[in-house]
Amino acid sequence: MSRTVKRAFKYRCYPTGAQAAELARTFGCVRKVYNLALAARTEAWTLRRERVNYNATSAMLTAWKQTEELAFLNDVSSVPLQQALRHLQSGFANFFAGRAGYPSFKSKKKSRRSAEYTTSAFRFRGGRLILAKMAGPLDIVWSRPLPEGASPSTVTVSQDAAGRWYVSLLCDDMIPDAPAVDTAVGVDAGLDSLLTLSTGEKIPNLRHERADRARLARAQRNLARKEKGSSNRAKARVKVARVHARIADRRRDHLHKLSTRLVRDNQTIVIEDLTVRNMVKNRTLARAISDAAWRQFRTMLEYKADWYGREVIVVDRWYPSSKLCSACGALAEQMPLTVRKWTCRCGTVHDRDVNAARNLLAAGLAVTACGAGVRPQRESSRTGRSAVKQETPGATQGIPSPLGRGGCQANCSVSVDPRRAVVSAAGLSTVLIRSK
Repeated sequence: MSRTVKRAFKYRCYPTGAQAAELARTFGCVRKVYNLALAARTEAWTLRRERVNYNATSAMLTAWKQTEELAFLNDVSSVPLQQALRHLQSGFANFFAGRAGYPSFKSKKKSRRSAEYTTSAFRFRGGRLILAKMAGPLDIVWSRPLPEGASPSTVTVSQDAAGRWYVSLLCDDMIPDAPAVDTAVGVDAGLDSLLTLSTGEKIPNLRHERADRARLARAQRNLARKEKGSSNRAKARVKVARVHARIADRRRDHLHKLSTRLVRDNQTIVIEDLTVRNMVKNRTLARAISDAAWRQFRTMLEYKADWYGREVIVVDRWYPSSKLCSACGALAEQMPLTVRKWTCRCGTVHDRDVNAARNLLAAGLAVTACGAGVRPQRESSRTGRSAVKQETPGATQGIPSPLGRGGCQANCSVSVDPRRAVVSAAGLSTVLIRSK
C-alpha cells in the first residue's frame, strides 16, 4: 500500500545577473523583516507582557512598508516577507512547546540565505519556473525528474556559503511500501568503523573531513593572510567554503546510501540513543565525532523507515551494550574505549563493536515483544529510567549492574537470542525505550 507525503526536490540553478541581484535583495529584505518582527515581539513581551502573533506582525509589515526608511521592502515580492513572519511564528510555537530554544536574530554573514515563495508568487509550467518580480525563468539543472503530474506548493531559493544557488520544490509524492522482509539488524555507531551490524559486517568510516584536511588548512591559511574587508579576502572565504561544501556533500551522499540500504534490506533496525551534543565536548574526539555525523544518519534512517513502513527502535543510552556478553549475559565491570576485543568468563571472545550490535538487536526485539513504546529519557544523569525493565530471576545474579534494581514492570521475562535474532525463552536484563 502506498502513501502520499510532502517531499522536497532540490536542484542546482544558475540565475542570470539580474535574477541574482533580485534574489540577493529579497534575501536581505527577508532577513530585515524577520529581525524587525523578532525585536518587536521580544520588546512587547519584555516591557508590556504583551503577546504578539503572526497577524499583528503582518500588520506591522504593512506599516513598515509605508515608512520612508523601509520603503525598499516594496521593491521585492511580498510573499517571501510574509513567509518569514510565518517561520518566526513557527519558531515561537516550537519554543513555547519546549522543542527549541528562543528564536535568534539572523546574521548577514552567518545565517542561511533563502527565500520561500508560495503558489501566488511563482508560475511553474512545462519545467519552466518563473518567480515573482522576474521576467524570465530560472535556469535549473533537472538532475532527476519530479513526480508525474507534480504541482509544487512552495518553492525555496537559497544560496550556500560557497556561492552555489539551489531551488527546492515541495511536492506531493507517492511513496510505495517496500516489500515486507523478516530480517532485523542491530547497528552500533563508532569511529574506527562508522557502523557495525549485528551480522558482523563493519562499514568503514571514510573520514571525509580528514581526507580534505590538508586542502582545508591551506585554504584557511590563505584566508588568514588577506586583509579584512578586501575583495581578495572575500574570494579566499569562498574557497574555504567550497572545501567545506565538498566535505559535506560527500558525507551526505554516503549516509544517504547507507540509510537507504539498511531500510531496504531490514524490517526492524535497532540503534542506540547517542547524545552527540555531550560527546563532542571531548576535545580529543570532537572533530572525529562531528565528521561521523551520527545524528544526521539517525534522522535519515527514521524518516526513510517511516516512508517505507519499516520500524526503527532506539535503545536507551545507558544500556551497557559493550559490556554485556551476548552469549551468556554476564556484565563486565569495566570496558574502556581502548579495549576492542575481550574474553568473557564463559570463554566467548568478543569483538567489542559486533558484541554491542548484537546486544542492541536483542534489546530492541525485546521491546517489540513486550510492547514498550515510550520516548527516551532526556535527563543528563543516570537517575532517568525507561518504561520497561526486563529481568529473568537468576539471569544476572551476582553480577553488578549500572542499571540498578527492579523487576519487570510489564510482568514478563522475554528475551532474545541475538545470534538468531528471534524471540526465545532465555533471560536478558535490559533497560529499553521507544519503539517507533
